[in-house]
Amino acid sequence: MTRDRYGRTLTPTLSLGTGRGGRLACWELVVAVAVLLATTSLSRAQSADEFADTWAFTPKTDTFASSAFLDLRDMNETTAGGHGFIRLSADGRSFVRGDGQPIRFWCVGSGEYQADAAELASHARFLAKMGVNMVRIHAQIWSTDKASKVTDTNDKEIDGIWRAVAAFRKQGIYVTISPYWATGMNVDNWGIDGYTGQSDLWGVLFFNPRLQEGYKAWVRKLYTQVNPYTGVALAKDPAVAIIQVQNEDGLFFWTLQSMKKPQQDLLGRFFGQWLVRAYGSLDKARAAWSNSSADGDDWNSGIAAVLPVWAWLSDDSYKDGRAVRVTDTLHFLADTERRFYTDMAAFYRNDLGCGQLINASNWTTADAVRLGDLGRYANTSADVMAVNKYFTGVHVGPNDGWRIDEGDGFTNNPAVLNPRMLPTNLKQPVGHPMLITESTWVSPMDDQSEGPFLMAAYQSLCGVSGFYWFSCTTPQYDTDPFMPWWTLAGGQHPLRKWSNGGPMLMGMFPAAAMMYRRGDLAQADPVIIERRPLADLYARKVPLLAEDAGFDPNRYAGERGAQSNIAGAKVDPMAFLVGPVAAEYGSNQPSTVRDISSFIDDAKKIVKSATGQIAMHYGDGYCTIDSPKSQGACGLLAKAGAIQLSTIGIDSKNQFASVLVVALDDKSLDQSRSVLVQIGTRARPTGWIEQAAKFPSHDGKTTYDGFKIINTGQSPWRIVTNRATVTIRNTLLSHARALDANGYAGALQNLERSATGASLALPADGLYFLLTP
Repeated sequence: MTRDRYGRTLTPTLSLGTGRGGRLACWELVVAVAVLLATTSLSRAQSADEFADTWAFTPKTDTFASSAFLDLRDMNETTAGGHGFIRLSADGRSFVRGDGQPIRFWCVGSGEYQADAAELASHARFLAKMGVNMVRIHAQIWSTDKASKVTDTNDKEIDGIWRAVAAFRKQGIYVTISPYWATGMNVDNWGIDGYTGQSDLWGVLFFNPRLQEGYKAWVRKLYTQVNPYTGVALAKDPAVAIIQVQNEDGLFFWTLQSMKKPQQDLLGRFFGQWLVRAYGSLDKARAAWSNSSADGDDWNSGIAAVLPVWAWLSDDSYKDGRAVRVTDTLHFLADTERRFYTDMAAFYRNDLGCGQLINASNWTTADAVRLGDLGRYANTSADVMAVNKYFTGVHVGPNDGWRIDEGDGFTNNPAVLNPRMLPTNLKQPVGHPMLITESTWVSPMDDQSEGPFLMAAYQSLCGVSGFYWFSCTTPQYDTDPFMPWWTLAGGQHPLRKWSNGGPMLMGMFPAAAMMYRRGDLAQADPVIIERRPLADLYARKVPLLAEDAGFDPNRYAGERGAQSNIAGAKVDPMAFLVGPVAAEYGSNQPSTVRDISSFIDDAKKIVKSATGQIAMHYGDGYCTIDSPKSQGACGLLAKAGAIQLSTIGIDSKNQFASVLVVALDDKSLDQSRSVLVQIGTRARPTGWIEQAAKFPSHDGKTTYDGFKIINTGQSPWRIVTNRATVTIRNTLLSHARALDANGYAGALQNLERSATGASLALPADGLYFLLTP
């Protein structure tokens, strides 16, 4: 049985058994992870000798006692939606509550919506405690029965969504609902010509009336029937903040080429009608195309074939009549997407009475340079923009799309050495909030502690309105990340690939979530506003700046995304690290491009934010943040040496660590009477063994220099010992206390005081330390 990252069974057409993983970024992997695992010859095995340098992560199940010193539940509203529906801010770039109060979302995806009531309640309370105030539920709500009609629903899925909304709203957590992904449907009785059995319907929803009829029936039941667990239909429930029309589909991606011929013909018929409206007749359109022809053209039947994606990007497609044909094709496809999302938003609001904001989808295009802005523009007929974009290293194995096995090859890929690949490096359409509705620092790379630190920082700087950590697979911490129903060599079990519940991701939430949600780091004014006429988008003209290609190991061939280098580019791609990069589509006005040269030092490989609060030292591999209420550093800290910020100092001998210091009482750090010190290093399962190795890509054309997994290990997680000292210029503080993983009081620590402040040598174990008077 093959499953996707959502845990759902997939068909052979989307087999994750041959999935692809990650991006490559070569660096000194052995040095960077030596603290975690001892090196003997080519092996790095957790042995008895090494346990002195690691500690076991064994948190108890949290019962949420009031005695916790660290609990962010009070940051959430008493009840999600208590002030009304989430709305857009005046400039459209961010969110406000129903009462107009600005709100920022720290988000996760969660697969726990089918859990029982007790588990759901525990899950919701745990997330609120960790700083989460938005959860995305990705479900597939059509009937999975082979005999089902296209309008039949999966009532178990719908009931799970209703129960989850009820549980989350009680903890002040809003919900984003994604009810549809065009994969793995039993379509024998659906009436979709060309498709039988279990099929993937990529692209069909945009234009097929029969499938649209089914979709509307599914969401009508979901949103208009009274939720028995709240007494309120979801359409009228402001705890549901965002409706995502569909997950990961679009007409500008390679999957368009997989569409069956009857549906290609239907789309071509609509294209023919579009051409008649544009030119007056098909004959005039053909003349404008220099009578170019393509497989699938049937002019007598009014069908103009939609050229496959590869043909849009070939050199011949920029010549003569073929160029006009491709331009018209892309114009038609953009109009088709926009009309679909406009109509669907009207259906949700006018027919179903939904008060939520609407997001179209979250997908990418086949070419970030030539098609990226066009794909983004096609989604602007909805309120909210979104993209799914992961940060990952290379991972190659037979099941690398969904699990981690003995024998797999992988590389580490810390963002502090590769900041161009940060998920937040996005062109954001003016007037729309931008969400990253799926992302994580993908396992098995082991530099995950930097993830929450960096996303909190660069979300703040660039105004990205939500980053959904993918995904919660357990109600609280994921302390046993194995798949016991599969057994590997020697009794090993695979690791789940798509869990965010480990100590170096979920454990790093509290300080990062507080810093981001509170607005400790300033958002910069846009450093670029690229204004693009629509004609340029249709003609595939090169933009000033393109995002580096995102990556999804289940939908791309190869193992990594590509940097979107533009020949003769006028804008440094490091601009994304300086401040927001915005795009305005349909404008003939000149673009606005600030001089950002003073923030980028190519020689020293340092990029500073326009706010002066973030510095990415990508040459040496570390990043610092410095604001009145939050300060810290992450990356190769032993290499960086002692780091002095405005109020705190960090001296870490950990080769990789993330240290974040925040004022819990909302005062500046030099005046705070409650300071949280949060540290993450690296974590691996007990007994994990990896071996330095070269390994080939799936196609055999590339050789990667990384590691081979010899043993996946067993529970519990073992975390590299803390080896860091934190100083703070605050004379009010005189006590230090360790907190356990659930925020409860641990042992008192020795806080050394001086005339200017205090210094704490962090204990070997622990994620959180509290400083007080």
